[in-house]
Amino acid sequence: MPGGFPRGRPASFLCPDPDRRDVSVNPPEATEPPVCSAKGCRQPAVWSLRWNNPRLHTPERRKTWVACEEHRGHLADFLGDRGFLREVEPLTAK
Repeated sequence: MPGGFPRGRPASFLCPDPDRRDVSVNPPEATEPPVCSAKGCRQPAVWSLRWNNPRLHTPERRKTWVACEEHRGHLADFLGDRGFLREVEPLTAK
């Protein structure tokens, strides 16, 4: 997997430097909207898909992928088929 991410890339506002896994997960001040996490997609994200792998993560831990309207269902199905999907919420700017 290029870059070590199974579906393309992490949510851009959550991982400012994907090559450094020890980077604190504090979103930088965003000047551009986050981009969909689906491989090859460059559309603005409007959904937050929160998930965890129960074999690797504690129950309260959440990882996040973001999705555009077109890829929300596909990414949710991918996570849901594996039992990882926990919440799908509209992406809100903070």
